[in-house]
Amino acid sequence: MDLKLEVLFVPVSDVDRAKAFYESLGFRLDIDYIASDEYRVAQLTPPGSEASIIIGKSITAATPGSLQNQIFAVKDILAARADLVEKGVDVSEVFHYAKGFIFHRDNQHRVAGPHPERADYQSFATFSDPDGNTWSLQEINTRAPGR
Repeated sequence: MDLKLEVLFVPVSDVDRAKAFYESLGFRLDIDYIASDEYRVAQLTPPGSEASIIIGKSITAATPGSLQNQIFAVKDILAARADLVEKGVDVSEVFHYAKGFIFHRDNQHRVAGPHPERADYQSFATFSDPDGNTWSLQEINTRAPGR
């Protein structure tokens, strides 16, 4: 059985502000359904992605800004970072982990710059949306077998 991630709910406090932010990154607006002042669903799809995000009102009990460390795969980490900076996004410098692929909430083991060999899955940059939901760019050119 194949299971493909289709939609990720992103908790936000201001739908219009979040929608404008994600559209400024090139996300395609798929739907913006406003049923009332208390219920709204906006679905946006990142460029090149089959999965989408949903933002809105009364769609999740999660606190705005509580989504952490979601990953966007990119072919060229330096170019992707430069593109976001050009769009006005506050993006971290590119980094890799000294001990391989390790996520640590305290940013331990981070080393400045892309992985020395530009190895797949090893170079990152991070940014946040206006609510503080955090995203990582991860450089991947050749996926692991089965992916």
